[in-house]
Amino acid sequence: MKLPIVAYGDPVLKKLCTDIDQNYPELQKLISDMFDTMYYANGVGLAAPQIGLPIRLFIVDIGEDEDGTPGYKKVFINAKIVEETGEPWFFNEGCLSIPDIRENISRKPNIKITYLDENFVEHTDDVDGMPARVIQHEYDHIEGKLFTDKVSVLRKTMLKSKLDAISKGNINTEYKMKFPNKSKKR
Repeated sequence: MKLPIVAYGDPVLKKLCTDIDQNYPELQKLISDMFDTMYYANGVGLAAPQIGLPIRLFIVDIGEDEDGTPGYKKVFINAKIVEETGEPWFFNEGCLSIPDIRENISRKPNIKITYLDENFVEHTDDVDGMPARVIQHEYDHIEGKLFTDKVSVLRKTMLKSKLDAISKGNINTEYKMKFPNKSKKR
């Protein structure tokens, strides 16, 4: 089932999320619905706060490379990035909760992350390149951070009117969204 994606300005996107356990209600259905939602919106990652849930859960599916190399698809529960290394590099990032805004964001290319998979098996992975970047972006969501928090104060000031428009629902997307400041029609 495709779920509405929470837009910029909703307080859930700024919350530090809480851990979950195996008894979380209908977790496998939630994970499946998150993948359906992400694919429908043409995303490569989706975090639970983006569908209104302040829990430490996110998914990533980068798909296969142009040369046919298998992609990177994983579920991350209660993740913790324990190390970020390497020379920071910029990449033009976007976010399903902040449509039509893209910014060059600096991130380190290598991470070490601990997490539980969808079967609650514990993993510690060393990840690099694009998968590491997508994981860091989604991880920021469960930490209550957005990619727009990483731009300069001047750039954020320049984006203010666009961000306000998004929070009010003054934007068209191909996917269903939930807007925190949309005025109610009478």
